[in-house]
Amino acid sequence: MVSASRDLEAVTTDPGGVLTSPDAAPRVLVDNSTVSTQMSALIRAAAAKRGTDFLAAPVSGNPQVIAAGKLTVAVSGSRTVFDQVEPLLALLGRGVTYVGEDEVARLVKIAHNVFLGVLTQSLAEITVLAEKGGVSRAAFLEFLNGSVLGSVYTHYKSPAMVNLDFQPTFTMPLLRKDFDLGLHAARELEVPMPLAAATAQLVAGAIGAGHVEEDFAALILEQARNSGITLEAENVPVDDGLSPRA
Repeated sequence: MVSASRDLEAVTTDPGGVLTSPDAAPRVLVDNSTVSTQMSALIRAAAAKRGTDFLAAPVSGNPQVIAAGKLTVAVSGSRTVFDQVEPLLALLGRGVTYVGEDEVARLVKIAHNVFLGVLTQSLAEITVLAEKGGVSRAAFLEFLNGSVLGSVYTHYKSPAMVNLDFQPTFTMPLLRKDFDLGLHAARELEVPMPLAAATAQLVAGAIGAGHVEEDFAALILEQARNSGITLEAENVPVDDGLSPRA
C-alpha cells in the first residue's frame, strides 16, 4: 500500500521493485493503494509479463477504523485469483467485495473518496451554520449522529470538528489527488459532477491557505473563516463511535 501512482510504479517496476528480480517473481501481487486506473493497468501488464497475477484491492479506512476492525476492501482482477486470496484479505477488516475485472476497483475507491470529500465539506457547512446560530458543535453533532443521517463516518469525524484536533489520518493534498482522479474519470465517462467539482475547488483553497499537514476535517476551519467566525476548541468528550466504551 502506497500513497500515489508514482509510488506504486517505484515499488513494482522501478529498479529494485518487486517485479524486477531476474530470479523470481510473486505468484500474486495485491495492491491496496488508491491510484489511477492508468497506472494500475500498466502495473497489471508488467506483472503479467512476469507471470504474476495482479489484484487491485484499494481499502477504505484510516488507522482508527482499522483498529476498530471496520476496514473494507474493494477488489478487481481475476475472480479465480480473488477466491484464492479472499481469506487473507478478510483478515484485514469487516468486508471484502469483489467488484469486477481489471481496474474497476480503482474507480470504486476513487468514487468513494470523492464522496468522502463532498460529505466532509457538507458536514463542515451545516456545523458552522449551527454554531453561528448559537448551537455548540458538540450538541449539534450529538443530535446529528443520533438521527437517521448519522453514520459511522460522521461519528468518528465529530471529535476533530468539536475539539479541533486535526492530527492527520488523511491530508488535504491526498484528498485533492483523489478529487483529481475522480474528476478525470468523470470527464472520460461523460458524467457531470458539479458538487464534486465545487468541493475540489474548496479543497484547493484550503491547501492554498496552508492546510497541508492537518487532517482534511480542517475544512471546517476554512468554512468558519468564510462565514466570518473563528472556531475555538470546545474541549469536551465526544464519542467517536469506534472506541470501546468504558
